[in-house]
Amino acid sequence: MSRIQNFRRLHESGCFVIPNPWDVGSARQLERLGFKALATTSSGIAWSLGLRDNQVPLNAALIRIEEICAATSLPVNADFEGGFAFAPEGVAENVRRALATGIAGISIEDSTGDAATPLFEFELAVERVRAAAETVRGTGVLLTARSEGFIVGRPDLDETLRRLRAFSDAGAECLYAPGLRDHAQIRAVVDAVSPKPVNALVGAGFATVAQLEAIGVRRISVGGALARAGWTGFLEAAREIAGEGKFERLGRAIPFGELDSSF
Repeated sequence: MSRIQNFRRLHESGCFVIPNPWDVGSARQLERLGFKALATTSSGIAWSLGLRDNQVPLNAALIRIEEICAATSLPVNADFEGGFAFAPEGVAENVRRALATGIAGISIEDSTGDAATPLFEFELAVERVRAAAETVRGTGVLLTARSEGFIVGRPDLDETLRRLRAFSDAGAECLYAPGLRDHAQIRAVVDAVSPKPVNALVGAGFATVAQLEAIGVRRISVGGALARAGWTGFLEAAREIAGEGKFERLGRAIPFGELDSSF
């Protein structure tokens, strides 16, 4: 409960960064760096298992989420994708299972994974959030609702705001529209759901913590960006070996002793 309480307090004022580990090692390193909370990343977990994003089965996702929760003393928010179900009843049942992993927060999104119809129909999307909210009620676990239009090819700000307001009314306690980079659009989200906290996704240098805090953002996550940064170093070094027969990039890595002693 202390982790849940700490997580809720973080959302009450100010602005904090909630970076996204994908396994035990990355979670422990982020805690060591002084972050106050963590959030799992569906893409980072998928890549570590040799899968594409949104292809990790529910049981495998639950195992990894539980491992990360057990590896750190920090509050952990679970990136629970679309709840691993279509119907609200299925979302509720799967969220119930996620509560047993030790999470302090959980997010549900409105994307379907279908390129032809990438977002759940409005009323169904709202009912799915409502089902998740009813499931976490009384546990203290904080529910974040995500509207994914800007990352699934439906970049309509008015529709995004409509959905986020409805998700808020359905019981979501934190709202999130990944893919927004324009500061005015991010401010529009903050204004639309105020006084509830807003999470912003930052995967590149289009904003600083100070700038987003000034806009009114309460929480900043990086999604799969840290995992991508790790894979970038790995692939650059491996491609140099495979393609050029050289090992120069390996020499730029953190020394063995420094890394090993940090665990």
